[in-house]
Amino acid sequence: MKLPIVCPSCDHTLNVSRMQCPNCNTEVSGNYELPVLLKMSREDQDFILNFFLSSGSIKEMAKQAELSYPTMRNRMDDLIEKIHQLKK
Repeated sequence: MKLPIVCPSCDHTLNVSRMQCPNCNTEVSGNYELPVLLKMSREDQDFILNFFLSSGSIKEMAKQAELSYPTMRNRMDDLIEKIHQLKK
């Protein structure tokens, strides 16, 4: 099941309110903000993971995706801007 990150009513970012240990059933509750990476779409998370697994090489990512380096660089720049916006 995909973790919901946006309110279905107003499109605002959701916060975590409860977590439970599957081993001992301990529960922690409160009002916790999601980390920046979890606020991003699955596609953006996958892009960041692929960047990491490519040892930070945009050139390698472009090669694997059969895209040009400038296209991949633009995608990276767009993602960097998204991260800056989410951190505000």
